[in-house]
Amino acid sequence: MPDELFALERYEHSGTPTAPGPLTSGARLVAAVHLPEDDVVLALVEGPDEAHVTAAAQAAGWRVDRLLPARWLAAPRGTAE
Repeated sequence: MPDELFALERYEHSGTPTAPGPLTSGARLVAAVHLPEDDVVLALVEGPDEAHVTAAAQAAGWRVDRLLPARWLAAPRGTAE
């Protein structure tokens, strides 16, 4: 079964967000952006399921404030749709 896509949100009130560290355990960071107007770091992560992505993110030291299933509208090259 192909990996699913998830949007991981981290609310960043420090003013200077840090890039998410590398993931392990079969989850893959596709992209991460900072939305300064909303104090949010949004990471797109591929993995087998929500529990797996959450565990991989937490093991990498990421704080997971919100995790939602997502779907590609326009996928980057080399990304499964």
